[in-house]
Amino acid sequence: MGLMYDAMGSYDDLWGNLGKGIRRSSSTDDFKELTRRDAQESLNKELQKLLKTAPPGLEQETRKNFDGFEKLFNRFLLENRPSVQWEKIELLPKGAVKKYDELASPTDCKQIKSILDKLVVIKLNGGLGTSMGCTGPKSLISVRNELNFLDLNVQQIKDLNAKYSTNIPLVLMNSFNTDEDIRKILRKYNQVSVEIDTFNQSRYPRINRETLHPIARSVQNDHDAWYPPGHGDIYGSFFNSGLLEKYLKMGKEYVFISNIDNLGATVDIAILNFLLNPQRGKQAPEFLMEVTDKTRADIKGGTLVEYEGKLTLLEIAQVAKEHVDEFKSVTKFKIFNTNNLWISLSAIKRVVEENTLSMEIIVNPKHLDDGTNVIQLETAVGAAIKDFEGSIGVNVPRKRFLPVKTSSDLLLMMSNLYTLKSGNLEMSPLRMFASVPLVKLGKDFNKVKSFLNRFASIPDIMDLDHLTVSGDVTFGKNVVLKGTVIIIANHGDRIDIPPGAILENKIVSGNLRILDH
Repeated sequence: MGLMYDAMGSYDDLWGNLGKGIRRSSSTDDFKELTRRDAQESLNKELQKLLKTAPPGLEQETRKNFDGFEKLFNRFLLENRPSVQWEKIELLPKGAVKKYDELASPTDCKQIKSILDKLVVIKLNGGLGTSMGCTGPKSLISVRNELNFLDLNVQQIKDLNAKYSTNIPLVLMNSFNTDEDIRKILRKYNQVSVEIDTFNQSRYPRINRETLHPIARSVQNDHDAWYPPGHGDIYGSFFNSGLLEKYLKMGKEYVFISNIDNLGATVDIAILNFLLNPQRGKQAPEFLMEVTDKTRADIKGGTLVEYEGKLTLLEIAQVAKEHVDEFKSVTKFKIFNTNNLWISLSAIKRVVEENTLSMEIIVNPKHLDDGTNVIQLETAVGAAIKDFEGSIGVNVPRKRFLPVKTSSDLLLMMSNLYTLKSGNLEMSPLRMFASVPLVKLGKDFNKVKSFLNRFASIPDIMDLDHLTVSGDVTFGKNVVLKGTVIIIANHGDRIDIPPGAILENKIVSGNLRILDH
């Protein structure tokens, strides 16, 4: 059985609310069993009422969504125990994580074509751009040369298909939040030689924290009453879409899954070759997770451990407070999950059909505008690593993890640190260090529009180590930043970095004094 962790406080608090009005039996276990049954029956009745509001043509899809949600909800009720017992965590045995440079990469074009012919690429595309001040899907934010995330991903696959005369399908897992906009934008790729398919994550009802009932009153309305249940939903949704069966019949064997906003997550021939051509006598892994070395910026990232004899993804939310500092230790847990995953298609079919997936449930609390406290039950795609045979990690170079979550990340991607080739970002050979600079832009830069308005042009950061900017700051054209640069405009002050300025190891304060750092 899977485990559960939450980010909302005591699980017993929920049981306290749930048990109100129910007579306590002599046995606590009996009492909890009664409340579980009551909650299950009560939820089922509420979902049946909601199902009657589904418009014609959507009944079957709604029923599938509700069946999936009930399974998740019932697990949520049953798994009332700590997510991980710290003393059971073991460090990885030898061979659990391979070094990337140990993988052989074929050079013969025919051989490369033969392995690419067996690949499907799925991009997780359910997120909105709201955290960066944008409306609509995040994948439509421009990141480089007026190209957005989706453009770059389509270009990557197009060029691979052309170079090796293959047909790698690009599949987008959308959510109900992004699907309509994405379908419209896909029309512009009609003349591009890439087969693009889409399917949707499930649409689950948010439940009231107090009553554990759905807050929705109808299937179609109440947009805030519904949520996409995390990217762990990919297994069931991909299966239900019919696309999994379609690709298996086409002779496809592996799927490469990654976040669409990770610009380093490109098709890797060495990894695919490792999976499709295992060493003699060895079974091909059904699940491969790309990990990379932790830095100070990654101490909260999920890591791989051995738990109860299985390779397991350990997330910080599963860790008790007294062990959090140990979890963050770069010396003990040296790697983290990039969410670049390679999974056997036939194995996905098996685990879904046999119902053997047991991903940890993430209980995500939300406070709605009307004051209602709700919870969302979610799962993460990487947590399924323990449910597949022969799972393995590969420690990849940092360049395969280039996520754009904030405007600070966007500055790096738009800068002269990178060049764009066939949709791929490549580090400039002029950069003396393998690592990227640490950039921290203040809240005035959070939204993409305000970020762009504050730069007349993106500064030269080829020799930058660390940049911190806080307050009302603007940059003129052709600014050069080197070493460590800290720019702080106090409240009410404004700093305009003049065109052509070269700042090397400087602190710029509110009155524009430039001091040696």
